[in-house]
Amino acid sequence: MDGAAVPARPSGLSAYVAVSQALGLTLLLSTGAWLGRYRGGLGWHSALQINVHPLCMVLGMVFLQGDALLVYRVFRNEPKRSTKALHALLHGLALLIALVGIIAVFESHRAKGIPNMYSLHSWCGMAAFVLYLLQWLLGCGFFLLPGASFSLRGRYKPQHIFIGIALFALSITSCLLGITEMLLFNIRDSYSRFVPEGVLANTLGVLLVAFGLVVSYVLTRDEWKRPPLAEELALSMDFKTLTEGESPDGGSQ
Repeated sequence: MDGAAVPARPSGLSAYVAVSQALGLTLLLSTGAWLGRYRGGLGWHSALQINVHPLCMVLGMVFLQGDALLVYRVFRNEPKRSTKALHALLHGLALLIALVGIIAVFESHRAKGIPNMYSLHSWCGMAAFVLYLLQWLLGCGFFLLPGASFSLRGRYKPQHIFIGIALFALSITSCLLGITEMLLFNIRDSYSRFVPEGVLANTLGVLLVAFGLVVSYVLTRDEWKRPPLAEELALSMDFKTLTEGESPDGGSQ
């Protein structure tokens, strides 16, 4: 049976995606090493509960969010509906993990009598989480669930893409602020002497920036965008016909 030829993956895309994943995994390992070696490890309802926060935020708001953004570049020849579902699922998982991290830091602060939401890190971090949740809900409503018209989806799509990249950048910025804040709280007197904990935490910050840059580069290369498959073009035309009252040849019904 004749089938349409599968488009070749663009040159260089696989290499950059592989680099992003290597950076992301190194990022997670570095976070775990910092918390385990210098901050005592992880715990819940204990003095170590605060350490759950940075691990969850790096895992959810950076690594998984970045991978969710890359879905449309990696899965280029799979059905669009499946790709959308995976994109939404990864973002939803990132939100759940981030929520655990937020609960951890609020409970830890309450147990220790530390005030909440006074630092620049907390302002940026909470803004990133709340806007990320709204972005996810709007994305599901416009693109995953039925109801939104073809023209409305088309008008919202550029904003959805821009906000997604902006929130990814804001999430990384919040993590960088959090690393600095944590170091100043814990090793303020020795930080300037290049102690091992400070060097490792600074390296973690560099990895965050590198991961963000590689993911952003992949996302902004026009030639690496996912091309619409033939059946997707036909489905889009059918959807437009149903929601806009137009026939496939551009006339009205």
